[in-house]
Amino acid sequence: MRIPFFRTSIPACACLLAMAAPATAGSFGGNAMLTTDYVWRGTTQTQGDHAIQAGFKTASGNGLYGSAWGSGVEFAPGTHASSEFDFVVGWAGNLADDWALDVNLTHYRYPGTTVDLNWTEFNGTATWKRNYWAQFGWSNDALASGRHGTYAQLGARLPLDAQWRLEGAVGHYWLDEAYGDSYAHAQLGAVWAFKAPFELRVTAHATDDSARRLFPDLAGPRVEAALQASF
Repeated sequence: MRIPFFRTSIPACACLLAMAAPATAGSFGGNAMLTTDYVWRGTTQTQGDHAIQAGFKTASGNGLYGSAWGSGVEFAPGTHASSEFDFVVGWAGNLADDWALDVNLTHYRYPGTTVDLNWTEFNGTATWKRNYWAQFGWSNDALASGRHGTYAQLGARLPLDAQWRLEGAVGHYWLDEAYGDSYAHAQLGAVWAFKAPFELRVTAHATDDSARRLFPDLAGPRVEAALQASF
């Protein structure tokens, strides 16, 4: 998310998939997605238009991993921003039978822009029984503002059967130092894993009035649908 247009992230990334899954020995994987909107922390990154996204992740047996992810974006015309690339290095692993932890540095990069939109964030996610998570993010250059920003999210995944599940999350972004205000958002989605490795998801997003004041026309209620393939 970035202002004055707004940006995106890991992929709340794409979202809930990258959530603190423990690394396995010598693993390599990725995914590709076609979505009707790119929504990050409650705000569209594509002015409500569709986006094509793809990412790759490689992990070692000791939990260290690296990943790269990209998406089309559409910010204010004067920025000339048309693409976003997220580069992540971190560690993920089990803390106990039911608990896992993922800590990483995420660098958001927007090539070819007329202003510097690049920034870096520290992220940590604790996961319980692979279906419940708490996420924390902090940056001293939030949204390339040169000021501090802190983000927190609580989420849950509810499997209904072998093919269907519900996913929901609530988040709060403290941007008082950078933009003089903070905001909250929520999302609720249904996922249909109709044929491996494909999934179809529909997600409804909502934000509070503070988000609409900070990001006019970009925040507020919206629904996105996405088709994803993982490998």
